[in-house]
Amino acid sequence: MSFAQRLKSIYDALGEQLTLCSPDFMSVERLFFGRNVTTAEFVWQARGVVMLLAAQKNLEVLEPKPNQIKMAVCGFGGADKVQVQRMVQRTLGLESIPSPDDAADALAIALTGLALYSHERRLREPSVP
Repeated sequence: MSFAQRLKSIYDALGEQLTLCSPDFMSVERLFFGRNVTTAEFVWQARGVVMLLAAQKNLEVLEPKPNQIKMAVCGFGGADKVQVQRMVQRTLGLESIPSPDDAADALAIALTGLALYSHERRLREPSVP
């Protein structure tokens, strides 16, 4: 499949899920690439498709940084990949670490988004006595 077709596949599949689930927000990791510019280019383009869908659905987008994700999931911004995977497993009560690695990363981003959204929502809405 060509890269353009893969982007369309992401657009179609994610668009379908957003319609089915009607989320209040999206959590998309803020990315940083130091060396592999080619990989970064593909990821940024896919990320653009995701951000376009969020805008089309009028969804708030939370963009946690990698160290925020590690802090939210593990309580330590310098946690390694295995620590994050194990905490995702434990937090969600899964029998095994999510596979592939990207699945565990996506779940960690989602968990962080939930925490950030909840926190921001409490700050925006007046407290009820």
